[in-house]
Amino acid sequence: MDHFNYAGGVLHAEDVPLPEIAGRIGTPVYVYSAATLTRHFNLFRQALAWTDHLVCFAVKANSNLAVLRLLGDLGAGMDVVSGGEYCRARAAGVPGERIVFSGVGKTRDEMQSVISGGIRQFNVESEAELMALSAVAAAMGAVVPITVRVNPDVDAMTHAKIATGKSENKFGIPIARAREVYALAATLPGLRVVGIDMHIGSQLTDLEPYRAAYAKLAVLARALRADGHDIARLDLGGGLGIPYRRDNAAPPLPMEYGQVVRETVGDLGCEIQIEPGRNIAGNAGVLLASVIYLKQGEGRDFLILDAAMNDLIRPAMYDAHHDIIPVRQPVVGAAVSPVDVVGPVCETGDTFARGAQLPALGQGDLVAFRSAGAYGAVMASEYNTRPLVPEVLVSGDRWALIRARPTIEEMLARDSIPAWL
Repeated sequence: MDHFNYAGGVLHAEDVPLPEIAGRIGTPVYVYSAATLTRHFNLFRQALAWTDHLVCFAVKANSNLAVLRLLGDLGAGMDVVSGGEYCRARAAGVPGERIVFSGVGKTRDEMQSVISGGIRQFNVESEAELMALSAVAAAMGAVVPITVRVNPDVDAMTHAKIATGKSENKFGIPIARAREVYALAATLPGLRVVGIDMHIGSQLTDLEPYRAAYAKLAVLARALRADGHDIARLDLGGGLGIPYRRDNAAPPLPMEYGQVVRETVGDLGCEIQIEPGRNIAGNAGVLLASVIYLKQGEGRDFLILDAAMNDLIRPAMYDAHHDIIPVRQPVVGAAVSPVDVVGPVCETGDTFARGAQLPALGQGDLVAFRSAGAYGAVMASEYNTRPLVPEVLVSGDRWALIRARPTIEEMLARDSIPAWL
């Protein structure tokens, strides 16, 4: 469910007509719904209401400070994968004790900064990182809470580029070696084991991979406790999928996911920590774009938009689908025809959809890309010297610009020419 619906023949974000935003800000522009963000976060909280838990939003999905502030004020923790994301979470008002630091390549500078600022836990991904973190913490006279991320070698049955729990993936320590790595951690200064971490992938639409992975985690937790480790917290990752295609079967709901968690690890008495991103933010945003031209090609027509792959790279990078709909509601029974929806960037890969069935659209008409609230703006770039796409947050009948579009002059001012040129 989201809060983007037609009213009076016009697509609205909550109570705000989208043409109003496009008219003021221009296009392309991302628009987020506060009501949808709130609802989706609360669904996860309800799904784990049977136990002590913390829902940490995966900042990599949408790192805008306003989005992070909204979720943080609801009680969300934050899962960060870089020092920059940590700074964003803190700038949004989230305390260090609700921030988890994940990622395979944490630097010593990042470790030092995060320890100084306060952290809930480090999710350690390798023995080399374990040794580095110990050295940094000990030098600072600190003792930092850690989990070790284990790789269960479970196929998440998702896109190859977002699968993280198979043996060939770069993430985590093989589960078969987990006990020896935990034994090493127990001997190192500056570290305190608090639990286990696992994350098997993103955009999962089947609960069985979770069930298989969490069953392995439960066995490991019991073995580690038998070895004398204090396993009080299980970080189960995120990855629950969203319905990018409205005509497909809906993915599992957070409540169904919560039941799998309960059935597999609920008897361990651990605090449960999860890190959803896409399922909270994905359907909470749309990308608005305007039609520049309709171009007739050889055997196909092209709808050329002012949004491009640098604004929304998921279709080019993952062959991902986003429903594309007109902002002006078509009349019932309006004729549709196939059209390739493309952007203006000088790449054949700048194609959003092939053969999309759309009603007649002309220059200046608005379209919306649904399910664009996650991995949209955060992955945007200034390729072709195109200004970074702005973002807007809607709440009821109010809206605010939460990231401005830079001017060309501001972009050029970041460069410098050496004196010898």
